[in-house]
Amino acid sequence: MTQNIITYPSPLSVKYATDVRIFDEALFALIDDLKDTINENNLDGLAAFQIGNYYNVIVIRDENNQLIEMINPRLIAHQGRVMTRESTVYYPNMYAEIERFASISVIYQDKNGKDCSLRINGAMAIVVQRKIDYTFGATFILKMSLQERERFEKQLSQGAYVGYDDYCPTTFTRDYILQAINGILLVMLLGAIGSFFVQEKLWAYELYASFGVFTLTIIYFFYGYYEGKKYTTCTSCQVGNIIGTCAINLIKLTLIMVGSYLIMH
Repeated sequence: MTQNIITYPSPLSVKYATDVRIFDEALFALIDDLKDTINENNLDGLAAFQIGNYYNVIVIRDENNQLIEMINPRLIAHQGRVMTRESTVYYPNMYAEIERFASISVIYQDKNGKDCSLRINGAMAIVVQRKIDYTFGATFILKMSLQERERFEKQLSQGAYVGYDDYCPTTFTRDYILQAINGILLVMLLGAIGSFFVQEKLWAYELYASFGVFTLTIIYFFYGYYEGKKYTTCTSCQVGNIIGTCAINLIKLTLIMVGSYLIMH
C-alpha cells in the first residue's frame, strides 16, 4: 500500500532506527509499502523513516531497475570521494552539493534474515548513503559544507529554490579593489606620519594617492553594484553594504588629507 512520505517542515517521526529482530508479516508489509511508495513516486529509494516507521529498513532501486530490500544495513568500508548534486523527497524540489564516498561496501539482511553484502559505486552508492543517513535520524543537510548549508538553509527560510547563481557568496571580486584602496590609505597615513621626520614635503604624493583612492572608490561602487545585481536574493543588502563601504572610504580619505595638510603646511 502506498504511504505518505514525510516532507519538510514536518519533523521525522523518530530519532533513530531500531534494528529488526523479528522477520514477520509486519516486516513484509512494511517492505511492500516501501516498494509501492517508491514505484508510485518514481523514486530511487526510500527509508522506513521517511514514511514514519522506526525500523532500520531501506529499499533501493538498482541499475537493473530492481528493488533491493536492505534490513539493518551497515556501511563497513568505503573508497574515494566525489562531489554530488543531490535531492531528496524530504526537501521537495531542492538540491545540494555534497561530498560522498565514491564506492562503498554494505552488509545487511534480506527479508528472510539471510546475511548479505554488496559492493556499490556510482549513483546507487550515493542513494544508499543518503538512505542510511535517515536510519540515524539525519537528513543530508548534516553532510553539507558550511557554505552549502548556509545556502540551503537560506533556501528553506525563503520557501523557494535559491540557485547557485543566485546565492550570495561570502567573497566577491570587488574585495580586491577594496584591498587596494585600504593599502593606499595605509601608505598615505604612513606618509603623513613620516613627514615629521623627513624634510622633503610629501604633500604632492598625498594628492596623487588621494586621486587614486577616489578613482578606485568610484570603480568599486559601480563594479560592486553590477556584482551585487547578479545575486537576485540579496541585491538590496549588497547595494547597502557597497554604499556604506564607499562612504567609510571617503571619510577615511578626508580625515587623512586634512591631517596631512595640517602637518605638511
